Amino acid sequence: MTHKQRNILVTSALPYANGPIHLGHLVEYIQTDVWARFQRLRGNTCYYVCADDAHGTPIMLRARQDGITPEELIAATQKEHEADFADFHIDFDNYYTTHSEENREFASSIYLKLKEEGHIKTETIKQAYDPEAEMFLPDRFIKGTCPKCGADDQYGDNCEVCGATYDPTELKNPVSAVSGATPIEKDSEQYFFKLSDFSDMLQQWLIEDGHVQSEIANKQKELFEDGLRDWDISRNAPYWGFEIPGAPGKYFYVWMDAPMGYMASFKNLCDKTAASEKPIDFDAYWSTDSKNELYHFIGKDIARFHTLFWPAVLDGAGYRKPTGVFCHGFLTVNGQKMSKSRGTFIKARTYLEHLNPEYLRYYYTAKLSSSVDDIDLNLEDFMQRVNSDLVGKVVNIASRCAGFITKKFDNQLSAELPEADLYNEIVAAGELIAQHYENREYNKAVREIMAQADKANVYIDENKPWVLIKEEGREQEVQKICTQGLNMFRLLMTYLKPILPATAKKAETFLNTELTWGNISEPLLAHTINKFKPLLTRIEKEQLDAITEASTENMPTTENKPASGPLADDPIADEISFDDFAKIDLRIARIVKAEHVEGADKLLQLTLDLDGQTKKVFAGIKSAYKPEDLEGKLTVMVANLAPRKMRFGLSEGMVLAAGPGGKDLFILNPDDGAVPGMKVK
Repeated sequence: MTHKQRNILVTSALPYANGPIHLGHLVEYIQTDVWARFQRLRGNTCYYVCADDAHGTPIMLRARQDGITPEELIAATQKEHEADFADFHIDFDNYYTTHSEENREFASSIYLKLKEEGHIKTETIKQAYDPEAEMFLPDRFIKGTCPKCGADDQYGDNCEVCGATYDPTELKNPVSAVSGATPIEKDSEQYFFKLSDFSDMLQQWLIEDGHVQSEIANKQKELFEDGLRDWDISRNAPYWGFEIPGAPGKYFYVWMDAPMGYMASFKNLCDKTAASEKPIDFDAYWSTDSKNELYHFIGKDIARFHTLFWPAVLDGAGYRKPTGVFCHGFLTVNGQKMSKSRGTFIKARTYLEHLNPEYLRYYYTAKLSSSVDDIDLNLEDFMQRVNSDLVGKVVNIASRCAGFITKKFDNQLSAELPEADLYNEIVAAGELIAQHYENREYNKAVREIMAQADKANVYIDENKPWVLIKEEGREQEVQKICTQGLNMFRLLMTYLKPILPATAKKAETFLNTELTWGNISEPLLAHTINKFKPLLTRIEKEQLDAITEASTENMPTTENKPASGPLADDPIADEISFDDFAKIDLRIARIVKAEHVEGADKLLQLTLDLDGQTKKVFAGIKSAYKPEDLEGKLTVMVANLAPRKMRFGLSEGMVLAAGPGGKDLFILNPDDGAVPGMKVK
């Protein structure tokens, strides 16, 4: 089947230039790289660009702490990032930095165009100011109590518990992350991008042509209900970034110039190719009349910037909008958030020191879908799946057939296949596999590939070339069986090539041919292969243990504080008086109804009965419980908590639960004899 060639530009979110790449980051880069490699394998032109996100207050402060300049910090970090990506076979066409002249030019010219079109305004606002550090504080350098739900230790711009967004000045009990001082409010004139000008365009863009996943579109729609808020794009000096043209002492907020890093990296690539035989035309991918495709792969936590601000900025400045923004979920390890104390906060380099990077590429791919659901790296399952699928199924086909061809038939394959229909059946499966790759349903693609691998192994098991070779006069039959097996192996490795590029390259050397999707219908017949060398080896538990041990950071300990466990991860809070505690009215409640909350990732709505009085409560326990498993249970609730208005409705209390989060959350159940309405003392 012939395919019309497509011209595609893809990007991944820009890693921040003040820390190492870890396994959580790699979910995105592996997902993007597999898709880009698949497109190239199908004959499409696909450029993959990225860059370090090199601006912002955290970098300025980190450099100051290390006693170096910001330039020295971002240069060293970029070198480490590029090495990690290269060793994980992330095949960028260009990897750059947002601290570049190209990016400065895009930031300035786009800003001036937006200003010319009337989409920039100035406004004097109150901002948090650290009186000890003598600086205005970025949102993420303020922590305190969420003004919506009362959750402690939340950032200055959004709450990770209830999902609310707010201004830093609304945060309760705020503390500066720079000095620990209580911020004060100071007036400051700032520059705003009038996002509200693009409300109609964005609402239409979000729902048409599959630009974003439905889960993301539905979540963003909530922001239009009260009208889009204009976006503060400036920060006061001192700030590490680009100064705003015509505004001395004002700098572009990092989220203003960071997405322009996609354009800057691509422009840098275009300039590099300008004198080549095939120069790349920047405008062909970014102009409003472009027929080429542009896709951003990002984490769901930065969807707001990429599906609202970025399309609006592009539209207002006269550039095309993305063809698609693909969001993915987060990574958990063994069902929990990555933890330094448990040794599951694993850096890319730590992994690389012990294991083949393609094992992780395969496991992530086998888990990833087109949804925004989180994926889990279960280390035991990781070992078993890699050993079973890659070593036990795919590579096993080649290792069981190659020796006979080499030793008995002078490396020569037979001139015919004994089971052409079986070969053609696996060829035909390629279109479904390609469709799954295209739709980013990688887990389905892997399942289909492994189903075909099972067919190939069944064929070899049934025909037993190791038995036939001992029977006189059946040598030619063995040659044909092994030729069939190696041709099926060739198909499987072609399908796996976007996931396992290094192993595929070794397979190409062994098979003495290039693995291309376009010629899979023609088997290798009367063809000379090379001597087989082991392609992959099994993962041993000792290797995983070594990674965990190398990633474990012992927490500070005292005689009364364990090195690991709940108290180490979540220390006991400051003392309160008995009078403070006595104000809390804890009651037994029966969960009479539990239901999902539309648009909420973490919440369930519980209807609680307190001896005839009913209260509705939102609880962040969706990751641990199905609604039907909760109904009828007794639990403990804070009955006198003031109702709080959340994005999804009014919550009239709080149920008590223990655990670090994710699937490890456990609502409290009273002992037998307790009844609804009973006071907990």
